[in-house]
Amino acid sequence: MQPQPALSVNRGPAVSAISMAPAKKIKAKLKKTLPVTGPQAPTLRELMHWYCMNTNTHGCRRIVVSRGRLRRFLWILLTLTAVGLILWYCTQLVLNYYKASVSVTVQFHALPFPAVTICNINPYKYSAIKKHLAELDKETENALRSLYDFSGSNIRERRDAGDPEPSEDRKFHRYFPLRNLDNLTHQQPFPNPSSGPKRRMEANIISGGSSIVSVKNPQDIVGFQLCDSHNKSDCALYTFSSGVNAIQEWYKLHYMNIMAQISAEEKVNMSYSAEELILSCFFDGRSCDARNFTTFHHPMHGNCYTFNSGQNGSILNTTTGGSEYGLQVILYINEAEYNPFLVTSTGAKIVIHGQDEYPFIEDVGTEIETATATSIGMHFTKSKRLGYPYSNCKEDGSDVNVKKLYKNKTYSLQTCLHSCFQNEMVKKCGCAQYAQPLPDNAEFCNYKKYPDWMYCYYKQHEKFVKEQLDCQGSCTEACSLKEWTLTTSLAQWPSSASQDWMLKLLSWDKWNNRGETFKKEDLANLVVFYKDLNEREIKENPANDPVILVSNIGGQLGLWMSCSMVCVIEIVEVFFLDTICIILRRHWQKAKKWWRGKNREQEEEEEEEAEAESTAPNGLQGHDNPACTADDDDLPTFNTAMRLPLSLEHPPPRTPPPNYSTLRLASTFPEQLDDTLEVRTTQ
Repeated sequence: MQPQPALSVNRGPAVSAISMAPAKKIKAKLKKTLPVTGPQAPTLRELMHWYCMNTNTHGCRRIVVSRGRLRRFLWILLTLTAVGLILWYCTQLVLNYYKASVSVTVQFHALPFPAVTICNINPYKYSAIKKHLAELDKETENALRSLYDFSGSNIRERRDAGDPEPSEDRKFHRYFPLRNLDNLTHQQPFPNPSSGPKRRMEANIISGGSSIVSVKNPQDIVGFQLCDSHNKSDCALYTFSSGVNAIQEWYKLHYMNIMAQISAEEKVNMSYSAEELILSCFFDGRSCDARNFTTFHHPMHGNCYTFNSGQNGSILNTTTGGSEYGLQVILYINEAEYNPFLVTSTGAKIVIHGQDEYPFIEDVGTEIETATATSIGMHFTKSKRLGYPYSNCKEDGSDVNVKKLYKNKTYSLQTCLHSCFQNEMVKKCGCAQYAQPLPDNAEFCNYKKYPDWMYCYYKQHEKFVKEQLDCQGSCTEACSLKEWTLTTSLAQWPSSASQDWMLKLLSWDKWNNRGETFKKEDLANLVVFYKDLNEREIKENPANDPVILVSNIGGQLGLWMSCSMVCVIEIVEVFFLDTICIILRRHWQKAKKWWRGKNREQEEEEEEEAEAESTAPNGLQGHDNPACTADDDDLPTFNTAMRLPLSLEHPPPRTPPPNYSTLRLASTFPEQLDDTLEVRTTQ
């Protein structure tokens, strides 16, 4: 047959394929049929094609297998849209996680009764303190007489303070006189207010046409002026559009100066005792008296008394809510002992607070009227805030750079601010302000030892209000906060029908039938109770944590791309690890190729240099070669050249071996056809 020689030519590869070992055949078959995977892919295109064909995210696979440009474009658009939404949602989730937001939880619990601090608005009995204030009261009456043409005769009708002899303290009262604006601006030794560094207290001066108040000229504006004794040009001018405010501020300034020089024991004796202030007490259906109150002395309010202070280690509880089971007290105000210039209202002040909290009477105190029954219903709320990084609140204030002055009391923003101002007062003025606690190794300010303390105090207070002392920056809110929301109701007490017997009975209990009878204007009835025994607890919890963040991101991936955690790991492996491996491998191959080429060039250059330098022995060439004798006049022939000595360093090139691959018979087709292979094997 004629085709027989062609079959015999192609029998060599077939026989080698048949004779291949079974393991090698299986390996070759798998390598041929399975795609190249992972970082073994030669190009990024093949890697992306393998990923799209094998991933669990259906959108990527549909991009590869879809036929038609429109359908492929739609799948590309949908997949990119889903990826964009995932990135946007995950970005929002991460941002919300680092915003440190909180959620609020409200719970209700039973609770104990709070501490109740009660103070008379008038701090000291006037009959006991008038000897210390006689000169100040006289100066105040003179100011009223000169500024407002007020005789003031009825002020002293019942007090009869007398007319004391002038003392050396009088010069201090005259040194800071209370005057109208015209006299202040022309007063000596004070300079004109239009020159020099000075501050005017902010006051709303209403025009003369106003229906509220009429201020027609500077003579109606009252104030006082303070100057630095070492620099008379440095003054501060304080003016008031209301004469009442001017008198009270000026009087209070000198009052603190005088009280700072009186011993603490004498001040306690001049104030009201618990037996004098509290006439009757009733709590949770049981009787109580002054022994159930703890004494607390306040610089500006005298002796105050705290019910249920917890100092003895026990805190009282109430069995149920309602006014019948709260605290009921009747207070004796004794208006006849009131200071006419220091206080202008009659009654008492109360503060409801925790047993470990300081009662800030001037800041949060609630006033109680006389001849009135005041009922205060309470709702208790306890707040718990999260600290850093959710807020700047402080747990116990140990990390606040302010020396604490309120001993054995929990940290609060008010205690920190008051302590900060008092510390700055001692640092700048050399003495402590009377209304605040006294720091260690310091004394209260008075103008005998510290003549400039008033001026320094107002300067520091101005800086404090303008937040120039850094107290507001150092002090922040406490993380734990207790708050009692109060609801106050008033009623006339005692009633007209019952006042006769009630006043007589209370007078009998107080004075044991000495013939004296209370007036209802001297009494006040107070009832403090829980409306219900539920504690409202507001607690902040992190709105985001790692578990919520991971679950939210997983939900977005599953919603938009039906992707699980395994799919995420697969994406990381392919798009990061494998991609980096391919890129690094390419760069490494390029670097190796460049290095080999560089070495090859160096070798070629060395070979060229060696060939150029290669000569006969002793470096002689041509006719200078000793093989050529001088007697030989003929040119060197081929035989003569072959007899020349060979160079040991550069041997002559030899004939290369033959390239047998060029002798191999090539098949007509690139690969063996199956039908011819079967025929050969059959044969």
